[in-house]
Amino acid sequence: MKLILTAGLLLAMTAPAFADEASDCKANAGSYLTGSVVTGPYYKGGKDQKGVELSHTHVTIRGDQTGASYDVAMDNVFASGYDQAGEHVPAPLSSIQKGDRLGLCGQIYSDGTGIHWVHTNCAKKPTASKPNGSVKKLDGEGNPTTGNLEDNTEYCSLWN
Repeated sequence: MKLILTAGLLLAMTAPAFADEASDCKANAGSYLTGSVVTGPYYKGGKDQKGVELSHTHVTIRGDQTGASYDVAMDNVFASGYDQAGEHVPAPLSSIQKGDRLGLCGQIYSDGTGIHWVHTNCAKKPTASKPNGSVKKLDGEGNPTTGNLEDNTEYCSLWN
């Protein structure tokens, strides 16, 4: 009985943090996913847009909600340490490590196997296909321990 009460109390303590982040994400037209990093981060090259490579950093998380593995594609141009000439994971995405818990707001892949668009939408009106997304590290209670790791707006002009 004591174990059940303890589990219920822990769930009640984590629910508000999760609910706030999830509701903020929904208000920004995104889908919210949390989980622990099981692989990555690793760099993946991409196509050029107006002379700037749209590379990505990938991690795989085990989702808290389902236990399934999900690919997470993070656009490097929205990370503050992005370097057009470098083929590496930029800071602060390079700080992500196996075992870290992430809170992700973005667009779920059409086949349900991952999430992308986990970055700022450059102050445009968020839509289901272009949410105002985010990547945040979370503590054990689901509270963010970082701001959005994908909120650099330096390259927003690429889409104007």
